[in-house]
Amino acid sequence: MSKARLVITAVVVEGRSRSEVAVSYGVARSWVYELVARYRAEGEAAFEPRSRRPKTSPTALACSTVELIVELRQRLSGQGLDSGADTIGWHLEHHHGVRVSRATIDRTLRRQGLVQPAPRKRPRSSYVRFAAEQPNECWQADFTHYWLTTADEVEILSWLDDHARYALSITAHRRVTGPIVVDTFRAAIAQHGPPASTLTDNGMVFTTRLAGGRGGRNAFETELARLGIVQKNSRPNHPTTCGKIERFQQTLKTWLRARTDQPTTLAELQHLLEDFVEIYNHQRPRQSLAKAVPAAVYRARPKATPSDQHGDSHWRVRHDRIDKTGRLTLRHNGRLHHIGLGREHARTPILMLIADLDVRVIHATTGKLLRHLTLDPDRDYQPLGRPPGPPPRKPQQPDPS
Repeated sequence: MSKARLVITAVVVEGRSRSEVAVSYGVARSWVYELVARYRAEGEAAFEPRSRRPKTSPTALACSTVELIVELRQRLSGQGLDSGADTIGWHLEHHHGVRVSRATIDRTLRRQGLVQPAPRKRPRSSYVRFAAEQPNECWQADFTHYWLTTADEVEILSWLDDHARYALSITAHRRVTGPIVVDTFRAAIAQHGPPASTLTDNGMVFTTRLAGGRGGRNAFETELARLGIVQKNSRPNHPTTCGKIERFQQTLKTWLRARTDQPTTLAELQHLLEDFVEIYNHQRPRQSLAKAVPAAVYRARPKATPSDQHGDSHWRVRHDRIDKTGRLTLRHNGRLHHIGLGREHARTPILMLIADLDVRVIHATTGKLLRHLTLDPDRDYQPLGRPPGPPPRKPQQPDPS
């Protein structure tokens, strides 16, 4: 949820002054005026992110050069000669005195519809290989499935250092859940120090970014924000982004399947995992590490540390309806909290303006503020602060007769 939606809703729906909203949410008053004016003029389109493309491109190719590239392409193709980007670039430089990079020529041909690339297999040269420069600069995490000899399916959660391919934590569980991810992450930090960033896929135990914004951050995302650790996630259907942890899991499972003493219980599997970590980190040289073992590479350089991310705030606007008991539910840090508003507001449509722990509940139609509170993360129920039970009755007046 964007901060712009929160600000516009606070002004337009709730009816608060622009100055008050600017102070409450720590933004410039001029920006609040700009957002409201944009909303008045464009409606819902004002919530969409704006393009940052510059209005002018001084370094763009001249139209005459683009026309020359197209002409060379058509002429060379018509003569049955090579008309690729390299050949066109050679003709431009030697016959026309113009130097254009191969990539620029290729982009120009694609934009003009003169190239229809459809390779049957992606070439190796097209993959961008990367590795963190320092230990603890990036940790990769993922979990995989394994079957015990009892045919029970279990899951193995792994944390791997991107720079050294050092196995930080490998644990076995019946099912990997959000709290387990946080607990193992904290245990790895206690042993190896905090990372500057993490890289995972889009599993719900790691991120809720593909869940449509419902429920806010989960426990792992909240932990990363608290520690100032940058969270990175792969694009859907792109497992190669997390290729190191994927290959690590393949190596792990191949080693496990080759064992004669296959595990029957979680405890036996965990014991085997600890043996594997010792072998992998200290006895198995890696070609990608110049035939060094991960433990030596992990200790060879200073470790990276998290940057200062304490200004990272979580902004949300949530549409909901008060239930028949006069309560709302709100998920924070992966935990569900109940907010009391009173039975007199039952079934009322509302908007919740959420800035981290600051919560404002307003009437969705009138914009009236129904409740403003600071969420207590340690309490499941956020009471109204008035004594329970029916309101006290007024004392009866004595009969004058």
